[in-house]
Amino acid sequence: MTGKAPVKDWSLYQRLPGLVLGFHGCDESVGEAILAGTQKNLNASQNDYDWLGSGIYFWENDPSRALLFAEEAKASGRVSKGSIKRPFVLGAVIDLGLCLNLMDITALGEVAGAYAAYVDAMKPLPDKKMARNEGGPDRLKRDLDCAVIQTLHLMRKNAKKKKLPPYDTVRSPFHEGGELFDGSGFTKKCHVQVVVRSTSCIKGYFRPVC
Repeated sequence: MTGKAPVKDWSLYQRLPGLVLGFHGCDESVGEAILAGTQKNLNASQNDYDWLGSGIYFWENDPSRALLFAEEAKASGRVSKGSIKRPFVLGAVIDLGLCLNLMDITALGEVAGAYAAYVDAMKPLPDKKMARNEGGPDRLKRDLDCAVIQTLHLMRKNAKKKKLPPYDTVRSPFHEGGELFDGSGFTKKCHVQVVVRSTSCIKGYFRPVC
């Protein structure tokens, strides 16, 4: 006996019920192609700095934030799977399915374990630097977070003792933009982001109306 409490398996509650609305900022040509059915799905993002790992990114219940992203991408010349010339917002109905929900302490513990595994994997590779989060105070380029999340998915895929199904989605809050007001714990661009790894979780796309 070690005196430690047994580890609880709460995975039953990681399959989130119900549907959420997600909004994706993109170029008008992409959104219209999806709505017309000439393009089946949005392309998955696979950048090293994608903080929640590879997948299709959405702002949860926040079309205004999706539009702001597209407008800023146009103004800065930033590329998001193609240059944005005409900012557009595409809505999606999403079943979160089996979700790595980073507002859940169990999920956060799994991510911490993946970080430890990533560090161990890098030790025998002295010529390869560990990934780092960079990009100002908001750390917009999150290479380290991406590497850890990708390690987590790989660990689940390669698990031998217990079969672990892959996560369909990843969901997390993102604090961005600095203080909403002096001394505030709120931030100007705080949002919840969802990345869809299994496209079957996208039940349909729609044109947002206001």
